[in-house]
Amino acid sequence: MASSRARRTFVTTLLLAPASIWLLVFLVLPFIAVFVFSVGQRAPEGGYQAAFSFAQYANLGARSAAFWNTLILAPAGAFACLLVAYPVAYYLAIKAPQRWRLILLALVVIPFWTSLLMRSYAWMYILGSRGIPALLDLVGIPDVRLLNTPGSVLVGIVYGYLPLMILPIYVSLERLERRLLEASADLGATPLSTFLGVTLPLSLPGVMTGFSLVMILLLGEYLIPTLLGGGKVFFIGNALVDLFLQSRNWPFGSAIAVTLVVTSVVVLLIANRITARVSGTRQVDLI
Repeated sequence: MASSRARRTFVTTLLLAPASIWLLVFLVLPFIAVFVFSVGQRAPEGGYQAAFSFAQYANLGARSAAFWNTLILAPAGAFACLLVAYPVAYYLAIKAPQRWRLILLALVVIPFWTSLLMRSYAWMYILGSRGIPALLDLVGIPDVRLLNTPGSVLVGIVYGYLPLMILPIYVSLERLERRLLEASADLGATPLSTFLGVTLPLSLPGVMTGFSLVMILLLGEYLIPTLLGGGKVFFIGNALVDLFLQSRNWPFGSAIAVTLVVTSVVVLLIANRITARVSGTRQVDLI
């Protein structure tokens, strides 16, 4: 009995070893290195100089604009993605004919086959002076500025991250037991009551999974604010690029990076708590 238990433990350890080593080498050790950098100080020629000080964390307010933009536009972008994604996912999972479902799902994923850089450049043209503003000028609405604004950044966020929001919600809705919807209707519930009382609570794990994925990725977003914000809408990701590559202030950049990781963990914990409280599940599955 003891030998059988030991054998199972050994086999389990072997199966978990590759993933554990991967996480240790590519996640834990880099984070430890970044934290060590964050308590150091900038060398005279730039980079890192060994020290032990939390002065970099006390100076986070110097990049308050990037923090505020990220903390406002990232949740707003994730929520906008949710508003667009839920009806699409609902149609795909509940209303779409079975023979068309796979094709429609492929259409959702197809934008990922193209580089985000190319898609962002396309939106630069659409929102630029030769795109929508030019059409508005033809109908008598001149001097409309769409590019290099928070609104253009939100448009890019919704377009770029929409599939990541649709797919988890679709999976959650596709697993929904149809008999529950039929039972609700048989008991006299209106379609709205059925949606609010049955469909939405049972699909909430997918909603929170998609929201968490999009939110966490947006916290470190760099490309969309750079191209569609035109240097006027900064995210934390833009601040990190500036500090590491331009200013070469690695300790301050590392302090911001550590703060970003902690913020991401807080987002996951909040999402887990909301999902557990509303739907009764214990955790948000991000896989």
